[in-house]
Amino acid sequence: MEAGCQLSVVRSRKVVLDSGICPADIIIEGDKIVSIQAEGTTAPWASNQQSALRPMIEAGVPGFKCFLIPSGVDEFPHVTETDLRPALAQLQGTGRVLLFHAERELEHVSPLLNNPCDYTTFLVTRPDEMEVEAIRTVIKLCLQYRVHCHIVHLSTSEALPIINEARKAGAMLTVETTHHYLSLAAEDIPSGATHYKCCPPIRTRDNQEQLWSALRAGMIDMVVSDHSPCTTDLKLLQSGDFLKAWGGISSLQFGLPLFWTSARQRGFTLQDTVNLMCKNTAKLCRIENRKGSLGPGKDADLVIWDPDSEFEVRETLIHHKNKLTPYLGCRLQGEVFATIVRGKIVYLQGKFSDKPLGEHILIDITQI
Repeated sequence: MEAGCQLSVVRSRKVVLDSGICPADIIIEGDKIVSIQAEGTTAPWASNQQSALRPMIEAGVPGFKCFLIPSGVDEFPHVTETDLRPALAQLQGTGRVLLFHAERELEHVSPLLNNPCDYTTFLVTRPDEMEVEAIRTVIKLCLQYRVHCHIVHLSTSEALPIINEARKAGAMLTVETTHHYLSLAAEDIPSGATHYKCCPPIRTRDNQEQLWSALRAGMIDMVVSDHSPCTTDLKLLQSGDFLKAWGGISSLQFGLPLFWTSARQRGFTLQDTVNLMCKNTAKLCRIENRKGSLGPGKDADLVIWDPDSEFEVRETLIHHKNKLTPYLGCRLQGEVFATIVRGKIVYLQGKFSDKPLGEHILIDITQI
């Protein structure tokens, strides 16, 4: 930063407001303050700032994500229902989607905390009800504003009945779940194994089977990675403290074999896999005219793999910068040999292209 530069946010631990001195972000547009986000009430769409959504919509941004609970990252504060209403009003009629990390803090939830290295200690701090209550809020707003809303990384099967009822009532609501909720179970997580921690949490095996049933019934629209890598030190492996460790699971590289290994045992087909991992995700982003399926005029994006080839996840196979993942040692089916993006080979048997070949994809404003 240097003299003369334009600021958009001033962040300070001590901001003098009429209500007192507190940590806050001062949001600036041009030469004016447009909002002040005091700690505890931070919201990226506070005051007049929801107007910032319109230029992004016009630039072709297909959707926006928000948290209904503190994200754990200071620069990505959560929003309240009061913050969401003006934002949803801005999104009406645009065809854009608002994505929700759907958990809410519950005032009456104060579980007795035992050994922080025991996974169940962490699990009771993020009960199913936190997701269910957040999704109730999303459904209410979705029905009121008639905006496409999307629940990211659903982990609890207890929310499925209200999701089903909301759709019957006409809610434009889509839902995803992730590989870790379909592949990992709370009963199998060892003491101190903080590389299994994520939010919402991995729940019980019975809950997992309910998610698989919902996929089969079409109640869950897609399966995604929710890839959330971090450095090993943030996982606090030495102390094994689930309550303090960073939450997030690395799985992007192994998404296809992770899903296929479990899905084929439950009768899912290759076409089901394409629908849940490619076609429906492309529709969510409104890029199905280019992505998500193979056909004349569409991008030549292909994966070449052997669905019957079995392999073991070893650290030497992992291409993520930080190798920590709960899937180490797992035997999976469906080995990927090559990946092609728009007709160009970007991955071939462990080797990548010398330079990135992807591109940003925005929506044509005429599609609104």
